Amino acid sequence: MRVVTETGLREMRSVAFTEDCVIELIDQRSLPWYLSTFRCYDSEDTAFAIKEMVVRGAPAIGATAAYGLAQAWVNGEDLDEAESRLRAARPTAKDPFTAIDYTKMGDDLIERSKEYVESVVKECREIGKHGSELIEDGDRILTHCNAGALATVDWGTALAPLRVAKRDGKEIFAWVDETRPKMQGALTSWELENEEIAHRVIVDNAAGFFMERKEVDLVIVGADRVTRNGDVINKIGTYEKALLAKENEIPFYVAFPSSTLDNTLERGEEVEIEERNGNEIKEAGIEDLKMPLYPGYVKVKNPAFDVTPRKLITGYITEEGLKNRL
Repeated sequence: MRVVTETGLREMRSVAFTEDCVIELIDQRSLPWYLSTFRCYDSEDTAFAIKEMVVRGAPAIGATAAYGLAQAWVNGEDLDEAESRLRAARPTAKDPFTAIDYTKMGDDLIERSKEYVESVVKECREIGKHGSELIEDGDRILTHCNAGALATVDWGTALAPLRVAKRDGKEIFAWVDETRPKMQGALTSWELENEEIAHRVIVDNAAGFFMERKEVDLVIVGADRVTRNGDVINKIGTYEKALLAKENEIPFYVAFPSSTLDNTLERGEEVEIEERNGNEIKEAGIEDLKMPLYPGYVKVKNPAFDVTPRKLITGYITEEGLKNRL
């Protein structure tokens, strides 16, 4: 992805594996205020980075888990323990499980993990090409959470079509949900700014307002897991956006690589929904500078994901092309 730094424009990936087997992650907890990296030296570091959302986004988590297992192999860690640790870090997303299963089947786990990650990058690039076919010059696209290069190593899922459309010369505009409580909209805005794509961040509750005013032409979101019947598990609030899009007759598309498809589950209701720490709602700010939004006595519920049923989805954007059903 393109990143504007103090020294100029450069290309970066959100997840990288160094020659000395250190996993380097763009620390998404500090964005968009400053760009820093987080280094993982063993599977405990890697599981921490996944659990605490140093790295987030299903494909990027999968890439990190693949590298984490390979790293554990090189370090001589107990592979069963490392695998269990990595699988438990974020239970709702499918990609880490796909990545671990793929990596551990090889004789050389380093090469196997690299193969997996490169396949994800290639798939996301293809998603961008296919998805851009849906975007007309002048379109206004709404997205939820962050499904860009930060979340996928490079290119993105939901943002990949916007990247390709922009580079093909189409004038487009993006509505960016802030996506409480982790504010992933700030990450999307940061990526779009680096790509020089016009956009505005809106509060989550404003999406219906702009849809009703005919200021949204298309909705594209990503996914953390997609079940066999086409139900989509994604960041909390996705279901609401799908309902609003349906009511306002706006096409609603989900972009994801094959690693996100879970053929072991028939329906979304079978998926374990991660419940995260309530402090994510009660506090605001970047990792090392938090301020309270609610007093200590307030109790909250903080589900990280919801399920969007197949009936609300116009179609799917995958590396294989545009699909009306799976």
